[in-house]
Amino acid sequence: MILRYTRAPMEKIWSRENKYGRWLEVEILALEAWETLGAIPKGTAAAVRAKAKVDPSRIDEIEAQVRHDVIAFVSQVAETVGEEGKYIHYGLTSYDVVDTALSSLLREALKTILGGIDEMLRVLAQLALGYKDTPCVGRTHGVHAEPVTFGLVVALWYEEMKRNRERVQNAMADISVGKLSGAVGTYAHVDPFVERYVCKRLDLSPAAISNQIVQRDRHAWCISTLAVVAGTLEKIAYDLRGLARTEVREIEEHFRPGQKGSSAMPHKKNPVGLEQISGMARLMRGYAHAALENNLLWHERDISNSSVERIILPDATTLLDYMVHRMTGILRDMRVYPERMLENLNMTGGLIFSEEVLLALVQSGMKREDAYAVVQRHAMAAWDGPPTFYERVTGDEEILEMVGRERILECFSLSRALRSVDFIFNRLGLII
Repeated sequence: MILRYTRAPMEKIWSRENKYGRWLEVEILALEAWETLGAIPKGTAAAVRAKAKVDPSRIDEIEAQVRHDVIAFVSQVAETVGEEGKYIHYGLTSYDVVDTALSSLLREALKTILGGIDEMLRVLAQLALGYKDTPCVGRTHGVHAEPVTFGLVVALWYEEMKRNRERVQNAMADISVGKLSGAVGTYAHVDPFVERYVCKRLDLSPAAISNQIVQRDRHAWCISTLAVVAGTLEKIAYDLRGLARTEVREIEEHFRPGQKGSSAMPHKKNPVGLEQISGMARLMRGYAHAALENNLLWHERDISNSSVERIILPDATTLLDYMVHRMTGILRDMRVYPERMLENLNMTGGLIFSEEVLLALVQSGMKREDAYAVVQRHAMAAWDGPPTFYERVTGDEEILEMVGRERILECFSLSRALRSVDFIFNRLGLII
């Protein structure tokens, strides 16, 4: 991932130094387990922990010759340890180390993402409560439908992000497995105790069964889950971008002093952060596709997954972490225009209350098909110009005679249309 979209916590997690450090920790913990079993001399693990030094440049030198990164790592560390170095990697295969360390790193990355989601949920809850009773028009197919409140719009995002949080937690639990079971998963040269010991120390569970690797359905689910979260962020971005259009202008992405929106047009204030998130979601779906492809490997494993994962696992977690924090900042700082929301809501002269008029006619005894025809006739005429739908309906003597003026006027009541907002907020647990 390029530094432009990398936050410091993720940069540290996926650094080469941290990766090699985690590999070394797996190797040392395995030595501790072997000591417990009496398979290697006491004090070996402590000696390796005290003496071992990781030198990425030396690893690169060795790898250029042996063409194998784990062999290069083991050889380089052994050079710094001395006599005890002969026990490093005892009974293990490369992916006993790589996959167990990778699960530990992914777990750390997902914890970081969960922290960002928690902060985003706090901001969404504040926004939803702050605009709980701020009316705006609901749109279906991009066309005015019925009244909602901006708080309800945000509350929907809040609830979806709560589900996303649970999804990420579940994905983290699923990926939190290690394996130290040998070249084909049979424990031919390693005692299962070593696996249990190492995994427990790394807060992982041993895979119930493995071959040479932890199975890639876990990684596919993990990255697919992150793509789902990115899809929610994209959905929020799309909604806000629509509301930020000049002719709508119900919200505005924060524009900092000194910021410029165009090299040619000085007046421009563009929703660039929201557009950025929309673009990044496309990348996340691409990563998910690659992760799904990685589940197909030959027999006990081949290495076709490796080159893909070196890119998609750090990049997907790093990018989503950035997206969550970027969106949180946009939501926290954006400007909301309630007056413009109300102006847009009233733009169609009462058309958004057509269903209430329809139901009033049905309740008064008119057949639904007939009532629909009456209301639609007024609505279609109102789309083409004055008088408004409200004026047409309240001036229709047939409707007034059947329903009564008081009931017809009630049909255009905003408070009636939004009377269940508190019920929805209470059900979500969003209570002031």
